[in-house]
Amino acid sequence: MRWWGTRGDLALVLSPGVNMPHFHLGARALIVMAVTCGLAEARPLHVRHSFPAAEAILDDRNAQYIVRFDGWIDHGASQMGVTENGKIVEPVVLTQDSEPDVLAASASALPPGRYQLHWHAKSVPDGDFSDGFIPFTVSR
Repeated sequence: MRWWGTRGDLALVLSPGVNMPHFHLGARALIVMAVTCGLAEARPLHVRHSFPAAEAILDDRNAQYIVRFDGWIDHGASQMGVTENGKIVEPVVLTQDSEPDVLAASASALPPGRYQLHWHAKSVPDGDFSDGFIPFTVSR
């Protein structure tokens, strides 16, 4: 294959023995590899950082909840809530304008006790859901 200039225009000239069906076959192989590699990336989300941190002891003035993941999330399809003994005690409304990898919410302050911040997040772009919880305690 070589470039050939004619009257100021460039033209691609194929060497003898190189034909277009081989080019199309190579292009198809690249497309299949791209799709396959893209599908292989589907994986559950993992928490990189949270507030409260796991097993944290907070004072009763806390009303902020933040979970940062290792990938982007769909805020509209994700949820968080605070539970005590398996029952939701504080549903939280997510902040829709948080960073692409963060679930954030504010809620009313909790009375003293042991709680879990439950999260249910949909990853972008694969659409898989991941769930988890972060245990914490509110002191007096």
